Amino acid sequence: MKKAVVASLLAFSAVTGFGAGSHVAFAQSQVGGTAASSDVQMSPAEYKDYNDAISQTDPKAKAAAIEAYLTKYPQSAVKADTLQTLMLTYSQIDPAKTLDAADRLLQVDPNNLRALTFEVYFRKAGADSAADPAAKQAALDAAAGFAQKGLTAPKPAKMSDADFKTVQDSATPIFYSAIGTAALNKKDTATAIDSFKKELASVPVANTQTPGPVLQDTYFLGLAYLQSTPPDLLNCAFYVSRFVAFAPEPYKSQLAPTAKYCYRKYHGTDDGYDAVMTAANTNLNPPAGFTVTPAPKASDIAHKTVMETSDLATLALSDKEFILQNGTPEDAEKVFATIKGKSVQIPDATVVAATDSSIQAAVSDDAVQSKSADFTFTMKEPLKTVPTVGAKITLTGTYASYTQTPLMITMSDGEVVEKKAPAKKAAPAHHTAPKK
Repeated sequence: MKKAVVASLLAFSAVTGFGAGSHVAFAQSQVGGTAASSDVQMSPAEYKDYNDAISQTDPKAKAAAIEAYLTKYPQSAVKADTLQTLMLTYSQIDPAKTLDAADRLLQVDPNNLRALTFEVYFRKAGADSAADPAAKQAALDAAAGFAQKGLTAPKPAKMSDADFKTVQDSATPIFYSAIGTAALNKKDTATAIDSFKKELASVPVANTQTPGPVLQDTYFLGLAYLQSTPPDLLNCAFYVSRFVAFAPEPYKSQLAPTAKYCYRKYHGTDDGYDAVMTAANTNLNPPAGFTVTPAPKASDIAHKTVMETSDLATLALSDKEFILQNGTPEDAEKVFATIKGKSVQIPDATVVAATDSSIQAAVSDDAVQSKSADFTFTMKEPLKTVPTVGAKITLTGTYASYTQTPLMITMSDGEVVEKKAPAKKAAPAHHTAPKK
């Protein structure tokens, strides 16, 4: 096994209070104490085999000895404690065997919080490396299922309140992270947001400011807000900004544009973004009174343009289109009244569809980019040559009518303006050389 994997497993055991040595001592104290008080009956031979197994210091040798003990004594009175020791030992050397030991432990002790935590941790880690989307979601859902059970697991009778709280406090953020990740992966943003926020609330604030799973989930919380329907852009900006504030490179630089994108999309410009960064740097969640002025609605911009323009006929075609599409029916009518019945020539219209009697064309930049028509020209005479889709042509026509959603301006008396052939240059005059 790679050293990096071993190191990560040991780090996990330390973080969650699952240090193998401490739990060996825990198991030994349980057996020794109960055997001495006759609560657990063991023959001298079994006790020797048990004690020899759990006293091993090398993890591989210890795991092998415990497996041998469990095979020899399948109905051991301390089977649950022994399986827990085996699981903790495997956690130092083999994730797959750790999961197997956790599965076996849960068959004996279905509410074992340590086993449930290992199930969640390693199944979620396995999902991260899954290439097949269906397999990935299945692994995440399995981890989330164990996490849900772990959140409601009762305290064992033989565990003190303090010990249970220690294990519970370490396990809770792992559980909520798994539930949130599984939900986000299948676009259940409401569950993802709820779970990630509970994860952040379950740890000391300092833990949310250091590189690690909780900080990473702060970014995923912002992403869940962005992917909501409709997107919650302000919360996206806040939580991604908080991630950026504490993330190391290269993640800080890579994801800073996402935070600004959400802010700009909500506010309209980057102006004032520094205040969001300051708030995110000093608060786990948006503080009371945290507000950002949203960008004006398209309908508000259209109305403002109508009210502030003395002669609507002077507006550029792009501005007229914007008002026809986004303005109130009253504002749209005011603008169309200035052009209805008037003829116009439109150069560089992109053909979207065409017949000999009608041409649908994209004129505005948005229409061209989306390859959708915003003008329909009803031709004055049948076309002898139908233009090809994608061609840029010059059209003339008379404004006849329009619909707002989706925007379509209908032109009557349409004609294609043929390009004039370039004028031929006069041939140079030929002069006969004078005779000498």
